[in-house]
Amino acid sequence: MTSYIKIPSHLTPSDPQGSESLAIERSKATFDVKELTLALYGADELSRRNKVLKVLESDPTFDKSNIYYMGRTELYEYALKRDKKIVKLFVTNKWSPEEYQIALRFLDLPGPYQVHRSMFIPTIMGQGTEEQKRKFLKPAIRHEIIGCYAQTELGHGSNVQGLETTATYIPETDEFVLHSPHLTSAKWWAGGLGRAANHAIVMARLITNGKDKGPHPFIVQIRDLTTHEPLPGIIIGDIGPKFGYNSIDNGFMLFDHVRIPRSNMFSKFSQVTKGAGFALARAATIAVRYSAVRRQFVDKENPKTLSNGRIVETPVLDYTMQQYRLFSVIAQAYAVYFTGEITFNLYKKYVEQSSSGDFSLLAHLHASTSGLKSLTTAMAVDSIEDCRRSCGGHGYSDFSGFTMFYQNYLPNTTWEGDNYLLTQQTARYLFKTYREVIHSKQQNKIFTLQSNTNPTIYYMSQYLSNPNQKCTITSPSDFMNPEVQLAIYGYRAAHLIAQAVDQIDNHQRSWNSMLVEISRISRAHCQYILVQNFILTLHPQSSDSINEKRRILHNSPSLKKVLTSVCNLFALHTIEKDLSEFLESEYLSPKQAGMLRVQVSELINEIRPNAVALVDAFDLPDYLLHSALGRYDGKVYETMIDWASKEPLNGITFDSSPYSEDLFKKKVKSKI
Repeated sequence: MTSYIKIPSHLTPSDPQGSESLAIERSKATFDVKELTLALYGADELSRRNKVLKVLESDPTFDKSNIYYMGRTELYEYALKRDKKIVKLFVTNKWSPEEYQIALRFLDLPGPYQVHRSMFIPTIMGQGTEEQKRKFLKPAIRHEIIGCYAQTELGHGSNVQGLETTATYIPETDEFVLHSPHLTSAKWWAGGLGRAANHAIVMARLITNGKDKGPHPFIVQIRDLTTHEPLPGIIIGDIGPKFGYNSIDNGFMLFDHVRIPRSNMFSKFSQVTKGAGFALARAATIAVRYSAVRRQFVDKENPKTLSNGRIVETPVLDYTMQQYRLFSVIAQAYAVYFTGEITFNLYKKYVEQSSSGDFSLLAHLHASTSGLKSLTTAMAVDSIEDCRRSCGGHGYSDFSGFTMFYQNYLPNTTWEGDNYLLTQQTARYLFKTYREVIHSKQQNKIFTLQSNTNPTIYYMSQYLSNPNQKCTITSPSDFMNPEVQLAIYGYRAAHLIAQAVDQIDNHQRSWNSMLVEISRISRAHCQYILVQNFILTLHPQSSDSINEKRRILHNSPSLKKVLTSVCNLFALHTIEKDLSEFLESEYLSPKQAGMLRVQVSELINEIRPNAVALVDAFDLPDYLLHSALGRYDGKVYETMIDWASKEPLNGITFDSSPYSEDLFKKKVKSKI
């Protein structure tokens, strides 16, 4: 990019240099960063990451240096050009599907093909007949057709039953007629629909023999494959600028009695969800590294000095409030990462079992993933913003790497409606399970499922065995016991469930009147799962659960020690944030709550020497972060100045006088 302002090359930041500050932090680490990175990803994935990253960084198509200066049209053009190129690279480099996904993660910019990849193709694969797959799936995989997913309407989102678009079956011609009867039935928010897609999965109400059969999915060609103009009877457009995701053409669409073949109706259902661990890791990486470089004020009681004896300001990371804010985000990142991995393995187990007709894991898996999606995406959004604010004034700049990242992550909490709706699915499962556990105890039956496969049944059974039990810890260090932590979380969740079921079953409380309690119950259950999964990662119940990556962790005492501190911080800090609910159950006492706070402070002190090393282990390259504040080399201020000099406004001389009709100064040739 062009630099419009020449910065004197002899100027450098005042000492100590950012690179020196980070080098000092890294020298304090009590574990091998590369070893932890290997334990997180495994050798094969790291090899794939390095291979893909090398290709992306060497191709000018994927240069991100101008991205913060782009308007919406420029950003969309850049994203479309990039999406086209990545498809070509996938073919020419013979990338595996995993390498393709790694490339998209590093590019970190949603583009016109994103929904085509994430929803259009998976929907055809999961819901299409063999005939539909032959007709649509192969062209979609080859990107000969580009698709989108049109469910949400202007007037309805998460309430799929309220959708207004109709698909009326005409038996005489064996066709469906798609129609938008109201303005509010306009399809809205569909990514890729605005300008890129020529096909769409459309959710519409099936009308046959005059009866409304509810929403069903249909595949529809919406644009001419040669001219790319909308087909007759279809109105399509882009919905305009948004809070984020402006590199995607979210669109709207109206149908005026559009006919499609009967064979275009799908008949199956599938859904894919994603975790929030990488978003948390990214936010923590930027904020922790910058906090190690940024210095503010002199601590008179403990002044920092350079080798020449000069007193310098204190690194922001040395302030305990900054540690309290950021170290908890590091802990969240690791907790969510490990839960994502365990949940994925559980899903694979369910797929294997379901192929032989065993669907016993389905209810637990669906309920837990629904609640976890709601909880972890909300955690990530809150933590990204807190990390941005922890960077002070510079966190407000696009150059921080937070603004576009935050804007593009934020929709994860509102896809197809507010996240709180998902918590109701979790609560329904929990209430049903609680009633079944009570019934089994009344019938003197015992559940045979183990706690590691169905923790819900385990903590409910423990609660019902003694509903009035109390926590017996007598010192802050007692909170470090994993069994104590799980008992605290399990009792709190079961107590909230028991109260809610009693209100609904015995006091005629309506579901709507219980929605606040339902949200709390879902959060309590999912926090139990996060804590349990972190503990299981460090203390597996069987050797079968130790894969190659985990073996690295369990063979390294230094890794296990530092991650145990991180696990304990996650468990105890989360209790501290929701302390009222734990005290309300009367399992914990106010005196024990005080001990808990003491132990949280101790854990923060334990983690402090390893803070930078813990975020380094996530191995998030500068290419992905695209942050002046979070650079691996610590050259924060040099990069801020350099990027500012490239602002296109600096290349224009404006006429700012209110008495001149001109907006720009005319360039005058020098007489010299």
